[in-house]
Amino acid sequence: QLRLVESGGGLVQAGGSLRLSCAASGSNFRANVMGWYRQAPGKLRELGATITSGDSTNYADAVKGRFTISRDNVKNTGYLQMNSLKPEDTAVYYCNAKYGFVLHWGQGTRVTVSS
Repeated sequence: QLRLVESGGGLVQAGGSLRLSCAASGSNFRANVMGWYRQAPGKLRELGATITSGDSTNYADAVKGRFTISRDNVKNTGYLQMNSLKPEDTAVYYCNAKYGFVLHWGQGTRVTVSS
């Protein structure tokens, strides 16, 4: 059974950096698309960034220029490098991965940015 496990969240001061990881297990196939979404308290889940199997990337305006999405297809792991963090980046960050027509989600990792 395919699983996605996020890690790397935590508490950081404004202006700091964190690197999130999303490890996929249980599949011998490469995800078509991997993505990072986030959900702040009291808000809807929103897009952070996505990356295709061909390494084409897409970023939400709120994170463009500060966050970088990448993937290691050998390790079956996706990453989100987050720099210049702001208090408004505080949220639970979820990774997802699309295999064929099926979208899988991880359990989330919490990021808290203090001012």
